[in-house]
Amino acid sequence: MTEAAPCRIPPLRPQFAGAAVLLAFLAGAAGAQPVESSFNLYGVPGLVDMPTAEVAPDGTLSTTIAHFGGTTRTTLRFQITPRLSGAFRYSSIEDFYPPGPPPWTEPRYYDRSFDLRYQILTEGRYRPSVVVGLQDFIGTGLYGGEYVVATKAVTPAVRLTGGLGWGRLGSRNPFGSLGDRPSELLGEGGLPTYDRWFRGDIAAFGGIAWSPTDRLTLSAEYSSDDYVQERRDGTFRGSSPWNFGLDYRFENGTQLSLYHLYGEEIGAQVTLHFNPRTAGTPGGLEAGPVPVAVRPPGAAERLGWITDSRTAAQARQELAQAMARDALVLEALQLEPRRATVRLRNPTYGAPSQAIGRTARAMTRALPDSVEEFVIVPVEKGMPLARVALSRSDLERLENDAAVEMLARTRIADAWRAAPPPDPGLYPRFAWSIGPYLQLSVFDPDNPVRADIGARVEADYRIRPGLILSGSVTKKAGGNLDSVTRQGTSGLPYVRTELRQYSIQADPAIEHLTLAHYGRPGRDLYSRVTAGYLEKMYAGVSGEVLWKPVDSRLALGAELNYVQPRDFDQLFGLRSRQTPGGEIPTVNGHLSAYYDFGNGFHGQLDMGRYLAGDWGATVSLDREFANGWRVGAYATVTDVPFDDFGEGSFDKGIRITIPLSSISNTPSRASNTVRIQSLTRDGGARLNVRDRLYETVRDYHGPEMAKTWGRFWR
Repeated sequence: MTEAAPCRIPPLRPQFAGAAVLLAFLAGAAGAQPVESSFNLYGVPGLVDMPTAEVAPDGTLSTTIAHFGGTTRTTLRFQITPRLSGAFRYSSIEDFYPPGPPPWTEPRYYDRSFDLRYQILTEGRYRPSVVVGLQDFIGTGLYGGEYVVATKAVTPAVRLTGGLGWGRLGSRNPFGSLGDRPSELLGEGGLPTYDRWFRGDIAAFGGIAWSPTDRLTLSAEYSSDDYVQERRDGTFRGSSPWNFGLDYRFENGTQLSLYHLYGEEIGAQVTLHFNPRTAGTPGGLEAGPVPVAVRPPGAAERLGWITDSRTAAQARQELAQAMARDALVLEALQLEPRRATVRLRNPTYGAPSQAIGRTARAMTRALPDSVEEFVIVPVEKGMPLARVALSRSDLERLENDAAVEMLARTRIADAWRAAPPPDPGLYPRFAWSIGPYLQLSVFDPDNPVRADIGARVEADYRIRPGLILSGSVTKKAGGNLDSVTRQGTSGLPYVRTELRQYSIQADPAIEHLTLAHYGRPGRDLYSRVTAGYLEKMYAGVSGEVLWKPVDSRLALGAELNYVQPRDFDQLFGLRSRQTPGGEIPTVNGHLSAYYDFGNGFHGQLDMGRYLAGDWGATVSLDREFANGWRVGAYATVTDVPFDDFGEGSFDKGIRITIPLSSISNTPSRASNTVRIQSLTRDGGARLNVRDRLYETVRDYHGPEMAKTWGRFWR
């Protein structure tokens, strides 16, 4: 039989500036969260150009676009923990030419910078809030500065701020010094500027903020930033250290600001806030679940049905129909006098516990009264992922009580050899989807944003459980990726910097065409073998094995790939491995470790050989929320010298995963990941094979399922 899948939107990779538009949309669609503190021109809690010691609510994701005097700053900021926050800023300055290499010739200078802030003291009755901050601590150093700042509310409407700054924030009227501080800009950027932190001249800054209403704030500050670099190029004419601002916050938290700066300039900004932590659980418009059917007294002892061959068939039919009403698929039912085992496929619910709960409710209504133990085995890509055992009596007694009690009585174990085989007729099956695609290249100094857009058709043919033939084809509607320029070479083979040729020649293009096998080779073990056109640039074979106990926070994996570069037209041909930078190796792979640190923090370490033959490691850290949102970052360092790597020094990026159900408010397992990453380089490049095991497996294991167990009765 065949099956038509609903159209899903494939992952998009929009440019950094587009994050502001994205957050604006999400604020309206999913509900923005008010933030009481004002944000400054750097996109962090502050007065006008100076920081304060205020913090945003835990989990707040903020985007600021600010402009004054030929300078535009776009900042994405995330409150990582209640005290720790990080920010990524992309700035452009007109007619600015920094000294030293590279030889800047463009009329506009683009700069990337990263910030970290930590609140070392919270505000008390007599104690101010105190924050220590590193501004542009990974970058060229143009905005480099450190500060310690204190803020205290002296009345409900008035807040005072005072602080000490180094670097940029110590450049106006310094009153002391803590040793020499390097002043040159780093041409490639991307490296921690630890040799400058809290060194050099020290200057004071401060100000006052008055909020006559909960929407309006007036502020005045004394700035300790003399804009030395900008004055040198004549792009800054400030004649006064005083700045004045007016902030207006709308009900949803959006901040609009107007400023008078340094006696000469007028500035403006908009800040958008969204908090995935408090955005609510996706879904809500789906039909409610059926009630648990409570057995009459003594019914559990009736076993007469086991002599009637029609009972099992009728129970299977009724259960399949009940599950289908909840958009769940019964792949098999193994019925015994006291136990029933269900093979479950969940194409609908992003919260696995919701699929488990609805299946259990349906089982109480369809199965004979003597069946006391319900065993539910969810499968993904044909792999049984967990054995979830529940007591029917507990379901009857605890319905709609606190889900935590049900979780305490639920037994989750490994599903190896626990799932009955699927019923005849379920395989093979076919699914397809159509939607838009957007491919980006960002942070090219000649043009910060380049993109191709078009349409994508995807299809899956599931031959049998665990054996999947899949592919996708794109047709470009327009774009300018064919004008991407390569900024120098690292001396490595060109494994990713041929992007321009793929954009010029690949239309239409086969993005991938693969045959993949997923399996369970042993207890706690999972496997994947994928062969074919693995991604847009490479064909070959990719194999992976994962060790992941169902109750463990730790997982270990290994991947080995044998690849050949594809022709630039992205059809069926292959091309030579020889490139101007050298020969592309055929073999690459990694050893990986995954760990759930708790409180939503997930870490990943990948160590091995990358596409260009360089050896190194990638460290990733994501904060994940029970409703499916994720915010994270990664960094890759290999044996390629930073100077040879090129602009940015090493590969790094930020990613935000958005569950589509939070926008549609209906159940969905689909999501989009927004990636903000540096210009594509050859160093630290990894194969983009689809559906790696860890993300496929872990949602149905104990630690992850417990996080969404509040949806069990929904």
